[in-house]
Amino acid sequence: MKQVCPVFKREFLGYFRSPVAYVFLIGFLFFSVALAFSRFGGFFESGVASLDRYFMFFPWLFLFLVPAAGMRLWSEEKRSGTLELLFTLPITTLDAVLGKFLAAWAFLSLAVLLSFPMAITVAYLGDPDWGVLLTSYLGAILLAGGYLGVCTLTSALTKNQVVSFVASVGACAILVFLGYSGFTDTLEKWFPVSVADVLANFSFITHFEAFTKGIIDPKDLVFFLSLIGFTLFLNVVALER
Repeated sequence: MKQVCPVFKREFLGYFRSPVAYVFLIGFLFFSVALAFSRFGGFFESGVASLDRYFMFFPWLFLFLVPAAGMRLWSEEKRSGTLELLFTLPITTLDAVLGKFLAAWAFLSLAVLLSFPMAITVAYLGDPDWGVLLTSYLGAILLAGGYLGVCTLTSALTKNQVVSFVASVGACAILVFLGYSGFTDTLEKWFPVSVADVLANFSFITHFEAFTKGIIDPKDLVFFLSLIGFTLFLNVVALER
């Protein structure tokens, strides 16, 4: 575990050695703000000093942006042949997996936190509930971690970044739509309501919405942390097989 920090530092700083990271950050902020102010978001029309119209699009934005950030984590190492070189160093597979994941998670968390001007704007326009804003940011960071866990796993299974991206989007889409009201209604036509409810509990949306309402429910924390832990465990298994 002592080698997690060097791997983290190498990976995190590596993001900023290419213009791709800056394009990602600008793109994320542009699309997230544009959606909030669009007619779909209705930021001003809501007449409420909150960021719920801003965070409501995060599960859909992350569906594409997180796989774009995470698809290269292991697939690029495999394609370039540096994976074998990496494991000749005195580090364990778990060290490498944790270091890479935490670096990517920190990068995504930075993207989320850079939206702080939106919170300042809301404070200027009204009197927001800062507790709700803070829990919303916490939920967004955990949401990013959940998506990223899935993406690191798919990246470890292939050396093709495009395949990793498509597989990540597909897997994450399932975990999003399980909590989408229209999809849940369809499931209730095919399965008993209790089964549909159980499936909905595996959705990102179900567990993220509580944070945007200012609620920190232990079961939501357990969901995201368990998902991250489980996917990282499978990531280690996939690399050691």
